[in-house]
Amino acid sequence: MEGHLRAHPRSGRAVGAGALPSARRRAPDRDVGLSLDPGSPRRLLGSMMSISVPARRLRLPFFLALVGSTLLAGSWMMFGILAAGGLTVPGALILLLFIPTFGWISLAFWTGALGFVFQLLRIDPLTLRRVPPGPSALTNTRTDTPVTHPGSAAAPPAEATLPPDSGRTAVVMPAHNEDPERALRGLEAVAGSLRATGSAHAFDLHFLSDTTDPAIRTREEEVWAALNERWDPDTAPSIHYRRRATNTGRKPGNIGAFCRERRDDYEYLVVLDADSHMEGGTLVSLVRTMEANPRAGLVQTVPLPWRQETLFGRLLQFGSALYGPMLARGYAFWQGASANYWGHNAILRLAPFVEHGHLPVLPGTPPLGGEILSHDFVEGALLRRAGWDCYLLTELEGSHEELPGNLVDFTHRDRRWAQGSLQHLRLLPTPGLRPTSRLHFLTGAMGYLSSVFWFLMLVAGTAYVILIEWSERTVPSGTDGWQVAERTETGGWQVAGEGAGWTVPDALLPPGAGAVSLLWVTAIILFLPRLLALVLGLIQRSRGFGGRVRLTLSALLETVFTVVMAPILMWSHTRFVASILAGRTVRWDSQPRDGRELTRSEAWRWSRTATLLGVVWTALAFAASPLFVLWLSPILVGLVLALPVVHLTSRVSPGQKARALGLFLVPWEVDPAPIAPGEPQPTGAPGVPLPAGAEQTPSAAARARSGPAPAMPPGRRTPSTSSSRRSYRG
Repeated sequence: MEGHLRAHPRSGRAVGAGALPSARRRAPDRDVGLSLDPGSPRRLLGSMMSISVPARRLRLPFFLALVGSTLLAGSWMMFGILAAGGLTVPGALILLLFIPTFGWISLAFWTGALGFVFQLLRIDPLTLRRVPPGPSALTNTRTDTPVTHPGSAAAPPAEATLPPDSGRTAVVMPAHNEDPERALRGLEAVAGSLRATGSAHAFDLHFLSDTTDPAIRTREEEVWAALNERWDPDTAPSIHYRRRATNTGRKPGNIGAFCRERRDDYEYLVVLDADSHMEGGTLVSLVRTMEANPRAGLVQTVPLPWRQETLFGRLLQFGSALYGPMLARGYAFWQGASANYWGHNAILRLAPFVEHGHLPVLPGTPPLGGEILSHDFVEGALLRRAGWDCYLLTELEGSHEELPGNLVDFTHRDRRWAQGSLQHLRLLPTPGLRPTSRLHFLTGAMGYLSSVFWFLMLVAGTAYVILIEWSERTVPSGTDGWQVAERTETGGWQVAGEGAGWTVPDALLPPGAGAVSLLWVTAIILFLPRLLALVLGLIQRSRGFGGRVRLTLSALLETVFTVVMAPILMWSHTRFVASILAGRTVRWDSQPRDGRELTRSEAWRWSRTATLLGVVWTALAFAASPLFVLWLSPILVGLVLALPVVHLTSRVSPGQKARALGLFLVPWEVDPAPIAPGEPQPTGAPGVPLPAGAEQTPSAAARARSGPAPAMPPGRRTPSTSSSRRSYRG
């Protein structure tokens, strides 16, 4: 399958022509407004495609002031509880661990609170302009007007297509030992969606293989040959296949090699993962946004999970659909023009990406040295350091990804991300980085370190209680050392002896007034964003979740599962960080993409340490005080039940039953975008019908009556002006 890749005949540019990189030219001044008619293929941002960010220098300080004031108040409350009778060494340790943990949840709280305001008032968090209501997978403000999706048979309006002089875009899907049929069918689906936009001439799709497994490599070539035979040679976009001889640098090396080879042939680069998907209308909108903002180096979309079958996958898919849009708006506000890069489902301006996106090699050996595993955060930060604007677009839909279908595979992926995130901490002193980029590095690492702080804080609290029991209920008495205490009628501990007059403030055994107040504050910070997102769902988009009753019940059940699974993830992340600090690294492996069910033995092997920890912890806490067990019960229950939780949530049948009952539905299931004529049916989608009584939009009901989409027409997968195969090797 050797051959040379030629530019598409409509591009007007030959490979190696040495044309001026497009990022160095200013986009032509022209009207980039798009129709906001609810009947248009998608709401593609309209006049908001030209992005201005008011008060961009004040946003991060304002946000940090909110987070900092909340952290200060919570820390002062905890200090008052621990220092009521004199701050001890265990108490000081608990306070030191509490501060970063509480700061982490405060950051998430204010991100969600700001996002709630923007979504409720329909204000774009970047431009601070009102967003007209319309059909959107993020807001999903459905009307009674049938929605025409991209990929439908109807031709798109002229204003939704790219002009002939638009910059050319390469859509790349790097792959390493992936299921070739699943990955290439996904790329073919993107191509089919692009064909229906009327702008496919501006795109080329590239499958960039780094496959090393001989069996997968053989199958990869067979699947490519079949695709090559059936694609219509006279229809854009073109699809290309390339396999590197050596996979130096893993995924970023694969993409980097392509960018260096083709930087003169394309203005823009869109990166897809092997399990991600973007609709044609979304890709067109990204290009128009880049054309309208010549200083934009990166535009990141919000990829939402889809095609989840297991109970675990459907819980994450529902949670992301309900809470994700609100949180994304909050992030977009305080990030401003310094948005983070998530590594896929985003568009990059190719020339500056090649020039500035070189990843540094960290001093030392892995896991904290050597090549950086998580490349995306760093590439986005380097683009921003070079002066290019980076945006997170929250009003743009049609961007999806798939997730690991069980906790084992989910945490296996997390282990690699944890190592990369800890590596990012070594980049914090890098000269020239923007403050927001440094915050991205810090929050990425805190996603794992917060579990460590939380775990150690709970262990320290348990040790504190056990120490009181072990020392015969002795308490500190200022400078007089330790004195024997006895239980009072109110349940506290009173120093024995006449006139002692000092009572231990039982913050842990049982909770006193101060601890109860802090407990309520913590609960509000943790759960209020969930309640706000539910309110938005009930007000704006309940139909997309199966109706108000099903939405409310689904949100309650998802919250229960989240509370139960949180300590399991806490323990997993703590082990990850410990293994990284112990010098253990991870290999670059492909991850399971399908909804894989776990056997009981596999679930037990993975969860046995968590279960054992929960049993021992419960016994020690009960020996110290039965009331303390109640205090710790949200943690202990999840750890003790790790085995049944991990096994049950990995199964497909509970997920299917939940969907049949109308639970954990998401808008793109209730009103899915149809498959374009000639576009392959997606693989891996659940085949369970919507429950009786579930609300459907008119367009969804009409499509249900119309039968399946037509099959892909036969054809030859060769370029329209060449008889050579459209494949090449690097």
